[in-house]
Amino acid sequence: MTRTTEVYDTLLAELLNGQLAPGQKLLLVAIGERLGVSQSVVREALTRLAAQGFVVATPQRGFRVRELSVDDIVCLTETRVQVETAALRLAIQRGDVHWEAGILTSHHLLDQTPFFAEDRTVNEEWNVRHREFHRALLAGCKNPWMDRVTQAMRDNAELYRRWYLVLADGHPHDFAIEHDKLKDLALARDVDAAVALLTEHIERAPRELIAYATEHGVEGFQG
Repeated sequence: MTRTTEVYDTLLAELLNGQLAPGQKLLLVAIGERLGVSQSVVREALTRLAAQGFVVATPQRGFRVRELSVDDIVCLTETRVQVETAALRLAIQRGDVHWEAGILTSHHLLDQTPFFAEDRTVNEEWNVRHREFHRALLAGCKNPWMDRVTQAMRDNAELYRRWYLVLADGHPHDFAIEHDKLKDLALARDVDAAVALLTEHIERAPRELIAYATEHGVEGFQG
């Protein structure tokens, strides 16, 4: 693993765990000294994060953590609902026994993974299992383009979802119940009920994040 990749991984983890706040300026010198690397290594890592939308690069002003934006959350969530529910409809229609097995396996792994780590932060393994379950749920659509689009949107939504979990301060919505119902509805081939539940599942975190940030005046939040 290169030093750039190590710095990238460290900064990404700090972003997703809320250690770097929305809108926070990212100083090359300070980060380099803290992580024991050169400014050029930090710049390369931040450039990678900027390409993924986690960080914003501004000429002559450097890098900042991406800010919370109501418009961005609303538009991204609206698009996710349209595309992911379409993928779920196709998955339920086209899914075979291998798709069903993938859902059962990924759900079992997610269900057996603790939500919290020992320090009461969100367990990183849970985040991985959560992503794998949602990917398995839509895998039956058998459309590579749709798979790429849904994954790209989930990547962009991940930062908002992680911030929601941090702001929820250890009291997030009980996702386990919804995951269990999504599994059952998909396997029962109940298209309309599964789509309705997935829609609510996608919309809840952004809705609660906007409400919390608006009420508490979260730094870096743009109305």
